[in-house]
Amino acid sequence: MQKWYITRLSREARMTGSFHRLRAILTVGCAVALAVSVSLAHAAADPNKVLRWYFPTAETGFDPAKISDLYSATINEAIFERLLSYDYMANPAKLAPSVAEAMPEVADNGRTYTFHLRKGVYFADDPAFKGVKRELTAQDFVYSYLRFADPKNRAPYAFLVAGKFEGVDELAAAAEKSGRFDYDAKVRGIEAVDRYTLRLRLKEPDYGLSYVLAHEPTSAVAREVVEAYGNDIGAHPVGTGPYMLGQYKRSSQIELIANPGFRDVTYVPAGPIPAASQAVAERLRGKRLPRTPRIDIRIIEEGQGQWLAFLNREIDILELLPPEFTPQALTDGKLKPDLAAKGIVHQVLIRPNVAFTYFNMDDPVVGGYTPEKIALRRAVSMAYNMDEAIRVLYYGRAHPANGPIPPDIEGFDPTLRTQAQLYDPAAARALLDKYGYKDRDGDGFREQPDGKPLTLERWSSPGSAQRQADELWKKNMNAIGLRIEFKKDKLPELRKLARQGKIPMRGDGWNGDYPDAENFMQLLYGPNAGQANYARFNLPEFNKLYDEARALPDSPARTKLFSKMTELVVAYAPWRLTINDMEDTFAHPWARDYVPHPIRSQVWAYIDVDAAALAKAR
Repeated sequence: MQKWYITRLSREARMTGSFHRLRAILTVGCAVALAVSVSLAHAAADPNKVLRWYFPTAETGFDPAKISDLYSATINEAIFERLLSYDYMANPAKLAPSVAEAMPEVADNGRTYTFHLRKGVYFADDPAFKGVKRELTAQDFVYSYLRFADPKNRAPYAFLVAGKFEGVDELAAAAEKSGRFDYDAKVRGIEAVDRYTLRLRLKEPDYGLSYVLAHEPTSAVAREVVEAYGNDIGAHPVGTGPYMLGQYKRSSQIELIANPGFRDVTYVPAGPIPAASQAVAERLRGKRLPRTPRIDIRIIEEGQGQWLAFLNREIDILELLPPEFTPQALTDGKLKPDLAAKGIVHQVLIRPNVAFTYFNMDDPVVGGYTPEKIALRRAVSMAYNMDEAIRVLYYGRAHPANGPIPPDIEGFDPTLRTQAQLYDPAAARALLDKYGYKDRDGDGFREQPDGKPLTLERWSSPGSAQRQADELWKKNMNAIGLRIEFKKDKLPELRKLARQGKIPMRGDGWNGDYPDAENFMQLLYGPNAGQANYARFNLPEFNKLYDEARALPDSPARTKLFSKMTELVVAYAPWRLTINDMEDTFAHPWARDYVPHPIRSQVWAYIDVDAAALAKAR
């Protein structure tokens, strides 16, 4: 997860692209990025240090098994921990142990993974523990992973365990029949060998499993907490991470406070560190984490509000420049001199991502696999002027997506060209004519081949930027004689409707959870319909290729399979591919040592706030 994200334009898909062939590939390193000691006593933190942040859309909850949006996951990454994580500044990005003592022991040609947990890792205090200090154990990971297989959870990331671990599918099937998931059952595929040893046995080799286990949904939760809070668990996150949930006003304000029981963790760079970040790495070396005791997060949905809040020093970091303010912030991609004079720091984040408009393949109008339905989606795709969208909506801070796999990811084929989705309204009109989509009543709009009315229905969130995007869609569809209507709802509701298969057409996108093509192609894998596969695309040929690719290590043979899958996506058009985005971030000078990360969504623990400098600026 980095999951469904929020785009610079629509705030429904957050991403960053790369014009150059920059590789955000994880080098699995055995060097430990975090030095951990047994001390649990925190050094006194300056209570005046508050990092002021914003989210462009509201959270949906904080249960790792039940959320799939970026901003809820960002909070979770600060509260919960996984077996593995990523070094803060290493480039290429580098996996490193988190609550695991070291990288896993891998045996059976990639089918068995063994982890040894650190001792002395404790959950934050909570009434659910009844006054007992609760240590993290291997059984907590067993329980947390099995929650994805429990049908009652309807986990968006159920695909992380489905079909993967020995015995889990059988346990899930039994729960479907009985209505009760047996969390106490012994499962060979996910086993606590002893208090601190976790063994995972896979049905097939998976050389990328370490990436998955650094992904936020695989965080450890405590069974006592889940059972104590029941359906309200999403409002009561309790983890072992550097922060705890403080004051919380749903969809308005979120406060995080430093976890007083967080173990003694200091930052030790794992390297290699880019030249531009070496000074930050040296300042951070040996510093106790987290550095700022409180994070104050506001929900600011409109781009104008975000930009003004940053200029007025109400937020310390503008994580994502609203595109309509690009002319005020940048000249030819460089920070404006007046902003530079204020000490503001501009960085461009290279985050593997892809944006698209998806078509619901189960929808009676735009869905289906018959030639005329494919022709309709391909005509819509060819009629959308992506160059105009990048110029007008993104102010040039994006590049056309060439396929579901972005250029920064293993499995991307630079020789592949998706010609079928190039802007060509004349070809789109000809294709519609050929397959019987004609204007029979002379009103300027086409009907379906059987003569029934034809109206495209595109959903999006409210907001001025999205209204501008709607106008471009309407202009492009009018040009080929297709009527289009627009419906609106808040992003959390859109996600819910999408999982239920009730949205015919919508723009969305995906930030890489880990730098591998499988993470993007799973968005179109048939069994993931109702989870991450919002298009509900279910093509046997595609599914077969996906299954074959999952069993292979990174190689030219595996890349060839992904290229065939891309060709099928272009041919059947469940997506209209749009952009790989460039992500411009800005920080005030008192927000020290902020380095945006291509994979991690949360880096707050590393950021320092110079309270004296902030007070002086005010």
